[in-house]
Amino acid sequence: MLKITSLNSTGIAIKTALGLISQRIVAEKLGPAGVALIGDLRNIIPILQSVSTLGMFNGVVKYVAEHKDNKEELLKLFSTTFVYLVLLSIISFCVLFFGASYWNSLVFADTYNFTYVFKVLAFIVPFIAMNRMVNGVINGLSAYKKFVKIELISYTLGVCLLISLLFIFGVNGALFAIALLPFFQFVILIYFFSKTLKEYVDYKNIKFRIPYRNKLFGFTIMSFVATLLGNYVEIDLRGHLKNQISVTDAGYWTSMTNLSRQYLMFASGILTLYVIPKFSKISDSIGFRKEVLNIYKTLLPLFALGMLAIFLLKHWVVLITHGEEFIGMKPLFKWQLLGDFIKVASIIIAHQFLAKKMVKQFIVTEIISLVLFYSFSVYFIKSMGAEGIVFAHFIRYVLYFIIVVYMLRKHLFGYNTISN
Repeated sequence: MLKITSLNSTGIAIKTALGLISQRIVAEKLGPAGVALIGDLRNIIPILQSVSTLGMFNGVVKYVAEHKDNKEELLKLFSTTFVYLVLLSIISFCVLFFGASYWNSLVFADTYNFTYVFKVLAFIVPFIAMNRMVNGVINGLSAYKKFVKIELISYTLGVCLLISLLFIFGVNGALFAIALLPFFQFVILIYFFSKTLKEYVDYKNIKFRIPYRNKLFGFTIMSFVATLLGNYVEIDLRGHLKNQISVTDAGYWTSMTNLSRQYLMFASGILTLYVIPKFSKISDSIGFRKEVLNIYKTLLPLFALGMLAIFLLKHWVVLITHGEEFIGMKPLFKWQLLGDFIKVASIIIAHQFLAKKMVKQFIVTEIISLVLFYSFSVYFIKSMGAEGIVFAHFIRYVLYFIIVVYMLRKHLFGYNTISN
């Protein structure tokens, strides 16, 4: 874990610096209203990832990690994913291209006409899907060094593309860059990982069959709940802020969540590269408990110190990353940071649901979490304004942590054998 952490840290540090630079430029060029628009489109990309891959990412990570030495099982897995990618890419293209006006009205409202963005995304969907699946293979193989290199180059390209098109075409250029980026990311991915991929993927023998459909179905349901509903809730709450308070406050919250994603990149890298493959191989509660304690002792103190530093320096963080126009987002830091710390502690153990394909438990906890977040947000926005949505974020993860611990009580406190 420490090896992955050190490798990941360098890449994350560079990505964070690039992300903060791009955030500052976008904030200065577009203001809070423009930041909110870009936030809406950024929520669409994960939804397309989930739909175009049928939510198979975590399933690919799990089964590649388990069967990386079994070519026959890998062939079954990749045949299944190939069939789904082809069919879902065709369906997604038709839905996006011919329904572009509808999706524009749904996401951006009739105030804006960005139908071209959805038509561009229609052609990009196959690359979004292939990116996601190849990344699943990389994570399943725990190819840490290649993963960090590919992520860093892709992220750098994305920032350069976003800034270049933003300066040339304004908000239209920024949206176009976000839509176009998955194509370039796929080219980079194949360039660096094609040789390793050939070792595990027998392209010639891939057949139009779906032998892994039942095994991957649980991951599909879990991904749809987490990704589709999660991003839809964010889009809806952003619209709620625009209507109930102002588009400026919606921009403040979007900027706060963008900052949150920057520093949580460190955690997400560790979770996908280390936690799921590791938990998949642990078969008893004692081993699981030891691994959780190990991760907690190693990572949580680092996050606590980092978040404390961000809170104490929040005035300068806002000025450096967004400028004077965004100084109104300072009150959002306290509850966002507290909520994020508890979120990290929660999702570490919640990854057991994915590692052991505990579909029912995952879906129940995710739906409860999203309902809590949406309900508390709507309620507290009335009395606390934009600060109410980050306060809801904090309460959500306190309750989520309690629920997850209860669901995994036998794994965390018992001595029974855990089934795979």
